[in-house]
Amino acid sequence: MAAQQEGVAQFRGQMPIAQRPTSNAEFTTAVAFFSALDVACRTLEVFCRLKDPRHALVQFVRSEIETHGPVSFAWFMEQALYHPEHGFYSSGRATLGRGGDYFTNVSVGPLFGRLLAFQFAEAWERLGRIDSFSIVEQGAHEGELARDVLDALQSQSPAFFSQVRYRIVEPFAVLRERQARNLRIFGDKVDWCDSLDALDPFTGIHFSNELLDAMPVHLVYPSEREPNPNVPAETDWREKYVALMDGILIFVSQPITNPVLRDRLKKLPALPPNYETEMNLAALDWLDSVAAKLKRGFVLAVDYGFVRDEFFADHRRTGTLQCRKEHRLLASPLEQVGDADITAHVEWTSIARHAETLGLAIAGFTDQHHFLTGLITQEPALIQHGDSKSRRALQTLLHPEMLGRSFQVLALSKGVEPNIILNGFKYARDSRRALGLDSGGDAIPSSSSQSKQD
Repeated sequence: MAAQQEGVAQFRGQMPIAQRPTSNAEFTTAVAFFSALDVACRTLEVFCRLKDPRHALVQFVRSEIETHGPVSFAWFMEQALYHPEHGFYSSGRATLGRGGDYFTNVSVGPLFGRLLAFQFAEAWERLGRIDSFSIVEQGAHEGELARDVLDALQSQSPAFFSQVRYRIVEPFAVLRERQARNLRIFGDKVDWCDSLDALDPFTGIHFSNELLDAMPVHLVYPSEREPNPNVPAETDWREKYVALMDGILIFVSQPITNPVLRDRLKKLPALPPNYETEMNLAALDWLDSVAAKLKRGFVLAVDYGFVRDEFFADHRRTGTLQCRKEHRLLASPLEQVGDADITAHVEWTSIARHAETLGLAIAGFTDQHHFLTGLITQEPALIQHGDSKSRRALQTLLHPEMLGRSFQVLALSKGVEPNIILNGFKYARDSRRALGLDSGGDAIPSSSSQSKQD
């Protein structure tokens, strides 16, 4: 081998490297070369970082703060997730499954869609097998669940499949393109609109899976206030804003200026000082829009959360906000902005109470374990003759230590006879009592009913 190396060196007119001394000129040239290479690499690194859409998003947030001052966390969260170009969801960077950023019902395979298809078909039956029935899905990601549902309807319920329209509310072009690819086999059975405002009024069912937990929330906490005999006793609430210090994003405390947020906070139970929690005004606005578009039918929301008493339990002093990247829990939502998922648990009681003020009825509330069990016991063929993969998927969806108790299902109805109970809720307890609605309390206004402020 050494002889071969020496021969090659001689062929090139050089001594073998190990035997040839390095001159000062060669050393100086080498140093200059590697210095230039280092500068080039650093320049390329800076260039790539500037071109990185996540860097552009941070620069956008910084610019907003520098121009207008600290921003509410709700505004920050909206940009981090839904900025038209650089948001975590809107850019298409979010990925599902064990190898992605988070694991959801859709990740286990087509079984979840097959079970939902049975529930949708029953809703169609309960509405009198009408000729024009719409399934409206919001938060459809890449269309996997829509594909699973339509596949199941085509084989399990051909009569319903012939009548149904599948309508996806999707404001982001990159996700709409992926959905269209996944659903192209269904032709004009599927259509899209940019927003709920652009959606035509419909009869049928509005469905969402993990939509509400990803809506922007305000971070608030009660602070101590000196007693004042001239001022009525009232909790002094503060809101966490995002600000800049030496170019770094930080949290700061601000007085609450949003009148809708202030009014909602008055409805909360007494909480100890520095008890941090989240207020999801966006979910109430969303419900306003859904209720306005639904002529007759159901709203079905699957998500993870707590009823009010549990949401504001004494042990939950740091709230429910969490930030994840590739299944890892990050220390702060101000890390990896635009490259990580930010969510907060749903406070179901406020959602249900607001729904009733909009003329929607509580049609069911239970955990996913009991919801899917109700469907399976009504139609055992849904899981019969399944292979080992399907059995594992069912266990993941149902088991209390997996997804069965982590997720809850809320059903609302409009223009439906009150005695109609969908099969998914046949094992549910008294839903209003489970939601804490029978304990009284005032309705909480949505921000669309008053002037909006950050």
